[in-house]
Amino acid sequence: MKLALMQPYFLPYLGYFSLIKSADHFVFFDTPQYMKGGWVNRNRIIHPKDRANYITIPIEKAPLQTPINKIKISYSKNWIQKIFGQLEVYKKRAPHYKEVVSLLQDILKEKYTYLSLLNIESTLQICKYFDLDVNYSIFSKLEVNVETAKSADEWGLNTTKALGYTTYINPHGGMEFYDPNKYNNAGIKLEYTKNRLSPYNQHKQPFIPGLSIIDAMMFCSVNEVKSLIDDYEIL
Repeated sequence: MKLALMQPYFLPYLGYFSLIKSADHFVFFDTPQYMKGGWVNRNRIIHPKDRANYITIPIEKAPLQTPINKIKISYSKNWIQKIFGQLEVYKKRAPHYKEVVSLLQDILKEKYTYLSLLNIESTLQICKYFDLDVNYSIFSKLEVNVETAKSADEWGLNTTKALGYTTYINPHGGMEFYDPNKYNNAGIKLEYTKNRLSPYNQHKQPFIPGLSIIDAMMFCSVNEVKSLIDDYEIL
């Protein structure tokens, strides 16, 4: 039985959903320190001039050590309207623009105080859109005692042990980050997912891989995106 642990990202890329698909239990890791410049409050879509463009949720100022689940969304400016304005780049070129915008409108109509809750809910709603069942937990709300990690690569190990799973699975980008000996010694198997990020028709050249899943949803049917999510290997 496999467990995955990942920070709650904003409209993450296809590989995030491949990880969810590969795991028997997915834990939204919402307690590490928020890091500026990551994927927690921003992601990328296409730009009118055929390059990547960031869509961003503004946040309120917080001390450096603030955990992700304590980061508050700033509503001092109309960032929701700005994001929908940026998404209009898809209006004339993407066949599924209307249904994707409608889904995002449903997600963003609620005013979330905390960024992590918006990210978790939006991810779950997108999973529901693809009929992707998710057995999930939120780390800060776990009812079991997870041993405090002595180093960052032990959070996955300790959570897997605490919840009684036998395999910890992580995106392949973290392969050099983890010490396999720690997992082997604890009797936990360590695996990695690698989404192939196969090209799909973005009605432009060249293809830009690794954008928010919103991009794939705009251009591809539900079944096509499900196939893209399934296009991964276990390392």
